[in-house]
Amino acid sequence: MAAAGGSGADTESDDEREPEGPPGESWYLAACQRYGATPISHVLRHMAGPELTVRHRGLGPQCAKALALYLMVNTSIIKLNLSDNWLQGEGAAAIAEMLKENCYISAVDLSDNKLGVEGAKAFSAMLLENTTIVSLQLSGNEFDDHAAKYLADALKANNKVEILDLSYNMLGDKAGEVLGMAIAENMGLKELKISWNHFCSQGAAALAKGLGANIYLKVLDVSYNGFDNSGAAALGEALKTNNVLEELNIGNNRISVEGALRFALGLKENKTLKNLNMTRNPMQSEGCFGVLKALQANSDTSVEILDLPDIPVNKEFADLCDAVKILYPNLLIRHGGNTMLQRKRQSKVELQA
Repeated sequence: MAAAGGSGADTESDDEREPEGPPGESWYLAACQRYGATPISHVLRHMAGPELTVRHRGLGPQCAKALALYLMVNTSIIKLNLSDNWLQGEGAAAIAEMLKENCYISAVDLSDNKLGVEGAKAFSAMLLENTTIVSLQLSGNEFDDHAAKYLADALKANNKVEILDLSYNMLGDKAGEVLGMAIAENMGLKELKISWNHFCSQGAAALAKGLGANIYLKVLDVSYNGFDNSGAAALGEALKTNNVLEELNIGNNRISVEGALRFALGLKENKTLKNLNMTRNPMQSEGCFGVLKALQANSDTSVEILDLPDIPVNKEFADLCDAVKILYPNLLIRHGGNTMLQRKRQSKVELQA
């Protein structure tokens, strides 16, 4: 007969024991009970579907832990969106541990969750093991130069992620250096968004150098940084050797006439770029002219869309547009227009009225 006062060290309490049967509602409720989290009705309604989206609910770390424990055994969800939930580093660590075990989820969105350095470290460790995720959205998570080291380590080792969004963070020049080296080594990434960060001339040049060595990346968005003229020149050099990239957005990067002309030197030799966005740069009509002149001189160009809106141009540029359109009839050029001609047309209409 067993002793009535036997040790409980080898037995689970009723609260800690996993429920029997296939994972479902009971599993999730048990996980919530374990972590003292309030069950989310939306989760209960969508746990059997292929996509789970729980946004703007303020889940916090404890609810994230409960959800992560349940998702550890879920086999139906393949897309997970937990953006804007204040998960912080602690919640990110729980989700990351879950993703080491879950081999079904292929798309993850944890944007705007204040993950910080701790979150970057956790997700870096996860990406060294996970081979399922192909799309990862981590924008707006207060990643700084220190966090970039962990992200770079993951990029060097993981070749499964094809889409990565690191926009709206605090990545600066040191981050540009380590991420640039990682981009050069990565063999899986096809789309990278790093807009709205703090990459200036030095960091921008390092990123561009990595782009020049990468032979897989097709889409790059570095808009709303501070590339300046030196960064634009470095991108131009990268385009001379990179013949894979198809879409490039370098809008709002303080690129003046000089930077645009130096960038155009690389554009003159590139064969694969299809979509180029340079909006909101102080490159004036002369800079726009130089970019378009480079396309005109490149008989192997693949550019289909050239975006130069918000940049007023002169009649010389407008005439060049007409000439280039004859050469490449399918090329779409969007620009700020010729303000002088517009004013003349307006005055003519007013006189006729």
